Amino acid sequence: MARVDTKRISSAINKALNDQMTNEAHAAQTYLGYGAWAAMAGYEGIAHFLFRHANEERNHMMKILEYILDRGGEVKVDAIPAADKPPKNVQDCFEKVFLQETSNTKSIYKVVKNALDEEDWATWNFMQWFVKEQVEEETLSLNLLDKVKIAGGDKASDDALFALDKELEHTSDDVRAAQSVTAEHP
Repeated sequence: MARVDTKRISSAINKALNDQMTNEAHAAQTYLGYGAWAAMAGYEGIAHFLFRHANEERNHMMKILEYILDRGGEVKVDAIPAADKPPKNVQDCFEKVFLQETSNTKSIYKVVKNALDEEDWATWNFMQWFVKEQVEEETLSLNLLDKVKIAGGDKASDDALFALDKELEHTSDDVRAAQSVTAEHP
């Protein structure tokens, strides 16, 4: 007797999701590497912030892994590319964070486009959480770049970097979504 095919995602979507899972794992490694750099440079608050984001990226990876399994797909755990070179300074660190996040957004958009083209509404709907998350991640990374710019950019004083480091230690990882803004509460 033939087995019933329980796979409810195409091979192309399955591959795209596995690729995105690897992207999320790479992002986690990148944040981990940058966090280690910050800790070694004495920026404990920045390190704490980056380590929290490494864990968040691992959680994103697990969401995708679970979704693939829920849809009857096959999870393929690939090798994670090495983390990028350590940053040269705090500004370089947050510029690299921004570039990593915008690159991840493009990868997520490819999965969304594939799901739309295939009319795989379950995957399209699942990926909307990631689209929203990337808006928040890009906003957060832009806010970090603004803070570094105000502190003096790559010529920031030790006092300004110390204050930024202390602020990031307790800064929330949440960003207010544009959808929640009103005239009364900008």
